Amino acid sequence: MTTTVIPFAEGEAHLDWIALTEALAEGHRLPKAEIADTFLYRDPDTLLNRAAWIDGLGSAVKSATIFPGNSARGASSINGGVMLFSDADGTLQAIIDFHLVTKWKTAGDSLLAARRLARPDSRNILIVGAGTQARGLHAAYRAAFPDARFTIWNRTSANAEALARETSDLTVATSLEDAVRAADVITCATMSTTPLIRGEWLQPGQHLDLIGAYRPDMREVDDVALQRGRLFVDSLDTTVGHIGEIRIPIETGAIQTSDIVADYYAPEAFARRSEDEITVFKNGGGAHLDLMTSRYILDRWEART
Repeated sequence: MTTTVIPFAEGEAHLDWIALTEALAEGHRLPKAEIADTFLYRDPDTLLNRAAWIDGLGSAVKSATIFPGNSARGASSINGGVMLFSDADGTLQAIIDFHLVTKWKTAGDSLLAARRLARPDSRNILIVGAGTQARGLHAAYRAAFPDARFTIWNRTSANAEALARETSDLTVATSLEDAVRAADVITCATMSTTPLIRGEWLQPGQHLDLIGAYRPDMREVDDVALQRGRLFVDSLDTTVGHIGEIRIPIETGAIQTSDIVADYYAPEAFARRSEDEITVFKNGGGAHLDLMTSRYILDRWEART
């Protein structure tokens, strides 16, 4: 059996954001994923392996090398690949570009939540953070909310302005508070370890999408934001005890685990109840989502004409 190799540009040409969210939803109808992460360190470098196995979908291992010093040499600090294995016989079916899977998994995860939790008539979408994920989030949200106006805020305004020059429908915000208050959807993808968004800024009917925090010491919003909104996560297993956005306020008593309404494995509860409630979603991006996304990418690659 020949192993398929899917590079970034050629693979992305066959993908569709809405179809990906449907594939993610379908993946959560299968038996619950078994997942495991391993970390190896050589200060300051890291080798991360994330593995997932879903009965009926197969298994995947996503390996990433994080070399912070690369950026000083003009090279990417994160590199890697995803290996996708057959559910039937365990053979290696595909090796997929790491950045392709990460981009589509991360934004697709948030888009699935937004399709369920954001008001369908949302017209003002704020992107907080102008890093790598900002472009994917803009493309994903544009697919589901084609009539929306987009605003971007970044601590370093020059980075936001550079992204806005690349994308004609992005307006740069100078005040984060004003931009949050005016938005229908706020999608936040930063590397912040201290809250950027304050709950007192939130308005009735908003949807807040939190992506950036992935370590136990990282947060993008304060306790009040979590207390004011109905809280959802993509996976209880990969967020509650692992990510600071959820772990820290639980440890301090600001919220309880029972305040989390649902994850994707409880689709009947994963929904907005009213026009004026505030919904908050934590995107944890576990390995099971890498597997679901990789399977979708391979399926589209094999179906190409």
